[in-house]
Amino acid sequence: MTIAFGAHCDDFHIATQLFLKLDLAMQRETVLHFFDSVKREFPTMRKLRRREDGALLLEEDETTEGSRRWLRLDEGAIRLGCHNPQQSADAEHLGQVVLKMAPYHLTLGDLDYDHLEVVYGFDLDYRGNHDQIIADTLLADGPLAGLLSHASVHQTIDAQPFLGLAISESCDTQVYVEVRSRTSTYEVRTQHYEPQQMSVFLTLRRYWGFGEEASLTNAHTQLTKLAEEWAAERVVPLIVNSLAHAIASHR
Repeated sequence: MTIAFGAHCDDFHIATQLFLKLDLAMQRETVLHFFDSVKREFPTMRKLRRREDGALLLEEDETTEGSRRWLRLDEGAIRLGCHNPQQSADAEHLGQVVLKMAPYHLTLGDLDYDHLEVVYGFDLDYRGNHDQIIADTLLADGPLAGLLSHASVHQTIDAQPFLGLAISESCDTQVYVEVRSRTSTYEVRTQHYEPQQMSVFLTLRRYWGFGEEASLTNAHTQLTKLAEEWAAERVVPLIVNSLAHAIASHR
C-alpha cells in the first residue's frame, strides 16, 4: 500500500525506533564502519555529527522537495527516519536496510531488543490556540463537552488526547495515537501566537519476549503494514483531516 499521506498535512514524517535493554558500545571503528555501510546504500547520507546529548547522527541534506533521511545512534536506541518522503516505501526501505545491518555491525541479538516502533507523524500549521481547536474538533461532541462549555471557562489551555490500544491478545503489539499541541499559556494570555505546528502521531509498537520471535526486518514490515492501514483507515480521516478542516475554517 502506498498512500501520499503528505497531501493531508503540511509536513509528514516516518520514523523507526529500536529500543535496547543494554547500552550500545559506541566504539569509534564500529560506529564508523556501520555508518559507512549505510552510506554505501544511501550515498547522499554523508553528514555525520555529534549532538549535544552525545548521540551520533548521520543524515543527508534536505532536497528541494523537503525530503531528508537520517539515522541516529543513542546509548539505548537506534532511531532513523524520513522527513517528507515521496512515498512511504522510501522510509520502509531505509528501515529494512538499517535493521538488517545493525545486528551484525553493532553485535545485537534478541536478548538486546526491548521494543520496536514505527511512527507516522502528521504536522499541521496553525497560528492560534492549538489546545482550543483540538478540544473543539475532537472533544466537543462527547461527555467532556460539559467541561469545555462551562460558564467559567475562558480558554482551553491543555488538550492533548493520547490513546494506547493492544491489538494482540498478549499485548505485545500496540497502537498509540497522540495529538500534541505546542501553544503556551503565555500565548493564550497575550493573544499573540507564534506560527507553529500541532502534530498527530501514530505509533505501532512491538515488544520482544512473547512467544516465537520475528526477525527485526520481518517485525518492521509487519508494523509498517499496520501503520499504513491505521493511518489510511482511521487516523487520517478521523483526526488529521478533521483538524485540517477546522484549521482551514479559522483562516
